[in-house]
Amino acid sequence: MIVVPGPSAPKVGERVAQIIGAKKVGVDYKNFPDGESYIRLTEGVKGEEVVLVHTTYPQPDKRVLELLLLIDTLKDLGAIKVKVVVPYMAYSRQDTRFRDGEAVSINTIFRLIEAAGADEFYTVDIHKEFSLGAFKIKTKNLYATEVIADHLKGMGLHEPYILSPDKGALDIARRIGEMLGAEYGNLEKARDRITGAITVKGDGVDARGRDVVITDDLISTGGTIANACKILKDGGARRVIAVCSHPLLVAGAYERMKGAGLDEVLGTDTVDSEVSKISVAPLIAKEFR
Repeated sequence: MIVVPGPSAPKVGERVAQIIGAKKVGVDYKNFPDGESYIRLTEGVKGEEVVLVHTTYPQPDKRVLELLLLIDTLKDLGAIKVKVVVPYMAYSRQDTRFRDGEAVSINTIFRLIEAAGADEFYTVDIHKEFSLGAFKIKTKNLYATEVIADHLKGMGLHEPYILSPDKGALDIARRIGEMLGAEYGNLEKARDRITGAITVKGDGVDARGRDVVITDDLISTGGTIANACKILKDGGARRVIAVCSHPLLVAGAYERMKGAGLDEVLGTDTVDSEVSKISVAPLIAKEFR
């Protein structure tokens, strides 16, 4: 078995190769002056099973195209099986037609990945697991809660309370809470589909004197977390920590959350950011040992 770390996931791919004791094949990549992507494998893969590790952030459009080029090139160069691992799958929030005329973008991308030659597909904490049904090949959604809970265990949390920002992410809070033996629950979040404005309510949540961990699959603008933090701090929380699988942290997100009183932000390395302190490489490697 060979591991190919894509241009967007060199560290995670290399860690996976080290853990499973597999050979690593590198990728040369660059941009042409007109912005087009250039991809070249540095060694042959003919007759090999390949684990391709490539995430799709930042620059999701470009990263998705690189992924397609890599899959097709691996198959064209004779790889007998290509197992695609996308730690963060861009466009996964566009899994439903919320308004008439919208593109269900993730379905389109999944069809392209399969058409390019992927034999198996793995991702981490996809927004909604039902979206993987667009594939006809083997798929698996890996849960980062395992490595997140292990990290939280070492933080000396005081009477931890694990909260999701809405009911949609309650399963994440439940899994972490059960692993920590801690109470869990959810806040109430509403988003305007047209303006994107978010409101958060914390009715029935008693955080007085406790360390509260807000969990979600991803943090983008940080607005939801900032609103939740204000509610929890006003309610007497001792500490408020945010943890997520995918720390996208678009411009100003980190500052916005810290300005709201958040004590710490933690994320995994499904994408590379200043808060990516928890690695999903062991989680991925378990699938290919």
